[in-house]
Amino acid sequence: MKLRLLAGLSALVAAAGLSACSSSGSGDGVSEDGGRTTIDVWLMRDSVSAAFQKDFEKGFEAAHPDIDARVQIQEWDGIGEKVTAALASNDAPDVIETGNTQVAQFAQSGGLLDLSDKKDELGGKNWLKGLAEPGAYEGKQYGIPYYAANRVVIYRTDLFKKAGIDASSIKTREQWIAATKKLDKGAQQGIYLPGQNWYTLSGFIWDEGGDLATESGGTWKGSLDTPEALRAMAFYEKLQALGKGPEDSDEAQPPQAEVMAKGQVAQIVSVPGGANVIAQNNADLKDKLGFFPIPGKTAGTPGAVFTGGSDLVIPVASQHHDAAYTFVKELTGDAWQKKLAVAMSYVPNKTTLASAVDKDPGASTMAVGAAVGHATPNTPGWAAVEAKNPVKDYMTAVLTGGDPAREADKASDAITSAMKSGS
Repeated sequence: MKLRLLAGLSALVAAAGLSACSSSGSGDGVSEDGGRTTIDVWLMRDSVSAAFQKDFEKGFEAAHPDIDARVQIQEWDGIGEKVTAALASNDAPDVIETGNTQVAQFAQSGGLLDLSDKKDELGGKNWLKGLAEPGAYEGKQYGIPYYAANRVVIYRTDLFKKAGIDASSIKTREQWIAATKKLDKGAQQGIYLPGQNWYTLSGFIWDEGGDLATESGGTWKGSLDTPEALRAMAFYEKLQALGKGPEDSDEAQPPQAEVMAKGQVAQIVSVPGGANVIAQNNADLKDKLGFFPIPGKTAGTPGAVFTGGSDLVIPVASQHHDAAYTFVKELTGDAWQKKLAVAMSYVPNKTTLASAVDKDPGASTMAVGAAVGHATPNTPGWAAVEAKNPVKDYMTAVLTGGDPAREADKASDAITSAMKSGS
């Protein structure tokens, strides 16, 4: 699943489309200059920069002169329908980048190649949980983790210093609340947290040991009505009250980074790229922004986060499974993962590679949370839930005075119905 502002993680790299990794071949998979296997690859907008593409092109061609990989950049808007149509055709691309939480939906159709027997070879034991788990469906691995991004706390270093708060000492939720209370004075907001930031709520739910939905005997059911989820919502309500975030909209309406840029917000929960947007809108804040991981319930474990990012899949309809796998293996292998993480400020696909972004404050902070990251419920029906998003409605209802238990029951039923209709 693509996170809002993910493009900002690459320091707002110009989103230039990738050219082919080498000269184009004919449509039958073998180039006209003799013997090279041509594969078509779909990567998503902002997945790579032009500089990384050039570097990868040179390395891939040197290592695999027999493969001509033709890369096409796709837009996120409408990509679900486009991939679904491609998988059902006889002319599917050979490799597709897809949002991590979309894999189950595509796998259900039978259009994806089962890559379970490649997990060990690809270092699967070290994959980020938030990428690997949604890349699997009914016990089989279809999606290979590509890169990740998640939310952190972006804070004003000057306001924290003025209040006598050391951000590095904030390790627990209660410490976070105490610090935010000190910052929430007069016109200054301790935190700007919109009422419908349901990804952040999800992290609190996972911290409590709950989930958005659970499966039993093959049936999925909404679970916002559990004690764990209700405790998470109570904490969200407590934190959200320490600022002036609207109860009835999310982080995009209005864009929360632009709100922080106005100078009266001490913190937001965002991907690190939000700091670039803040600085663009208020140059005076460029050197006054820092990052820390979302705190957990206890000091020893950071807060759970929703892991956004992508997996790579190979369609069954591809005529070049071996060459497609070679491409996937290279791009998700340790060498190129380290380079991708540095170039794009992403989190690498394995926990063992986190040190690659040690020199990047935002990305290294993300990596802390990514180690305990989660994804949305791994069922094809979840797409229908996000389309209607009863979680947002539930949050607004509670924040505007509704009874939490009653509203949670209604939202859980709505989630259950949506998953059933979308499966």
